[in-house]
Amino acid sequence: MNQKHVVVIGSGFAGLSAATHLATSKSCKVTIVEKNSTPGGRARKFEHQGFVFDMGPSWYWMPDVFEDYFGKFGKKPSDFYDLIRLDPSYAVVYGKDRVLDIPANLDEFKSMLDKLEPGAGNQLDKFLAQAKYKYEVGIHDLVEKPSRSLFEFTSLGLLVDMIRMDIFQSMAKHVRKFFKSEEIIRLMEFPVLFLGETAENIPALYSLMNYADIALGTWYPKKGMHEIIKGMVELAEEKGVEIRYDAEVEEIEIEHGVAKRVRLVSGEKIDADVVVAGADYHHVDKHLVNPKYSNYSDDYWDKRVMAPSSLLFYLGIDKKLKNLRHHNLFFDEPLGPHADAIYKNPRWPEKPLFYASVPSVTDPTVAPEGKENMFLLIPLAPDLEDGEEMREKYFNVIMDRLEEITGQEIRSHIIYKRSYAHSDFKSDYHAFKGNAYGLANTLTQTAILKPSLKNKKVKNLYYTGQLTVPGPGVPPSLISGGVVAREVMKENNL
Repeated sequence: MNQKHVVVIGSGFAGLSAATHLATSKSCKVTIVEKNSTPGGRARKFEHQGFVFDMGPSWYWMPDVFEDYFGKFGKKPSDFYDLIRLDPSYAVVYGKDRVLDIPANLDEFKSMLDKLEPGAGNQLDKFLAQAKYKYEVGIHDLVEKPSRSLFEFTSLGLLVDMIRMDIFQSMAKHVRKFFKSEEIIRLMEFPVLFLGETAENIPALYSLMNYADIALGTWYPKKGMHEIIKGMVELAEEKGVEIRYDAEVEEIEIEHGVAKRVRLVSGEKIDADVVVAGADYHHVDKHLVNPKYSNYSDDYWDKRVMAPSSLLFYLGIDKKLKNLRHHNLFFDEPLGPHADAIYKNPRWPEKPLFYASVPSVTDPTVAPEGKENMFLLIPLAPDLEDGEEMREKYFNVIMDRLEEITGQEIRSHIIYKRSYAHSDFKSDYHAFKGNAYGLANTLTQTAILKPSLKNKKVKNLYYTGQLTVPGPGVPPSLISGGVVAREVMKENNL
């Protein structure tokens, strides 16, 4: 049988998903070319003297999406990794003496809300009923659409669904219809922080993330998030996908509107019948194809609203820490000035929000005995200068607060430290403006208004990942790979 050769650029969640779906076709041979020496993209890992660090994603939400993904190939997540449901799901820190442990049990969660605001537990039932509906329609219908035509969304039933899902109302207004307590409001708005805009500018559709958080729970794969990538690689190779590492693409060679091959930085050329780009969309669009075949202009890209970038610190601590959970959200400073810094006037914030993950609280395998593995993240505006002096300044800003709030000395116990920010995202992933999460999920950057998964001028060049449909995040990236694979198979008779 004559097989068509599909080359997938990038081995992140979306690239691996696309490649594995495509490999199920007997008329398809699939090769992944990966710039870095290990798989996973932003979900890579690294190790240092017994510390095992996940480099990127650390939250495991929407377990049904992972079950659905592996189920399409006759597998289960448990075939590749073991999951633990975290309880508490995470801690929210409003100040030194104001820390909320978010219980996994729904009744306990409602009781906690009632203490903050009488009647809030009953209001949560109403809020979650709507959020559940949005989740079931959004995650199991809307996000599966390739969003290449408005006609995909014109059925009467779907139009009714979309109106019911509050796509024209802001998340901020939606939450305030149910709750008055500022602490509850900040808690309910938290899941949209990394969608790239303030709750005032994110559609209330995304309360579906509250359902994922509160009802479906926060989970952790033993040995770390990279175990998901490890399982996906094993499955991809089982299906016949070839993965080539240290194979950076320098150009997609196009002739008469047809992608013919990819040329690597090494000079090697790999013939292709179809190319699926799971690398940074902007990088592919502006640097890997001849300018006459670009999907979008420079002006188009400059006007995109990007989700935040991040300043990350990976720390090895030579003692066990107290007063910290696996996940810890530090909301001890007002959101306003920080939101402006990220979304309106890009600059380094005066009082940053930050997040601390201590996976060794749950999993002793990620740190040597008696030691702690800590991951710190500050969300920041894209395209900032991030020299070592600035990184160190902000490290001390958040460590001052972390030590004060948790009541312990940490800095003197750090035996390993690595920072990672905009310039690293650019170097490792060619990330547009050093982005960490892709495009903001604003109303004007939703569905058909996102960059298209198909090149308009090249008949066999497709895109997948966080800068196209359905959007940023691990579950959407898994779904993105499946969506583009279906389009490739349908249009290329695979």
